[in-house]
Amino acid sequence: MIRIILALTLLSMAVFGADSIAVPTVNLSLSAPDTPQQLVSSLNVLVILTLLVLVPSMVLVMTTFTRFVIVFGFLRQALGTQQVPPTQLLVMLAMILTFFVMEPIGTKAYNQGIKPYVAQEIGYEEAFTKTLLPFKNFMIRNTREKDLALFLRIRKIQNPKTIADVPLSIAIPAFIISEMKTAFEIGFLLFLPFLVIDMVVASILMSMGMMMLPPVMISLPFKILVFVLIDGWNLLIGNLIASIK
Repeated sequence: MIRIILALTLLSMAVFGADSIAVPTVNLSLSAPDTPQQLVSSLNVLVILTLLVLVPSMVLVMTTFTRFVIVFGFLRQALGTQQVPPTQLLVMLAMILTFFVMEPIGTKAYNQGIKPYVAQEIGYEEAFTKTLLPFKNFMIRNTREKDLALFLRIRKIQNPKTIADVPLSIAIPAFIISEMKTAFEIGFLLFLPFLVIDMVVASILMSMGMMMLPPVMISLPFKILVFVLIDGWNLLIGNLIASIK
């Protein structure tokens, strides 16, 4: 997990244009800078701390978290269980699954970029490039060509020849809307069986003349029973992870 956070920290620095900033040493003194170089170093510390705060946001938009949390929200709506499971639990589950899926990518980025840089084997810019590449490869693999072409067309950029040629400012929004479309497709498929149960229960109640009894009260136990009998959580999470390229 620490390796993933470190890799995403360097990655977020690249996104916000910090690829030319040298990592400064931390100086806690409050004295005024005597030279321009000292002022630049102080500003670099501020930039680094700001980027560390932005790492959680980068986790949301550059990993599978978006897909997981949207699908879990659709599942709860389809079951009709209101606040069960709680939102905090679903978000935490989505976060844990995200780290599970992204761990190999974060480890690869750490070994290729951060570890050699810490060992002073490569330069700062090369470390950024090598750290960025595994995440960019992951995003491009899970992005539809149509979505990628949309942002390339908006920016009036020619089709890139390699993944390394795709700007991060193009890859991130294309990846986000691709993940949202995939999550909505999965959510639609989740709704179908539970919708059938609701319709069957409503039809039976109407045929029996029980107009005043809410169908949800009757269908909810059946939907929960069906979900438990098919081992729904195991089936859903297994297929969610399998859908990731």
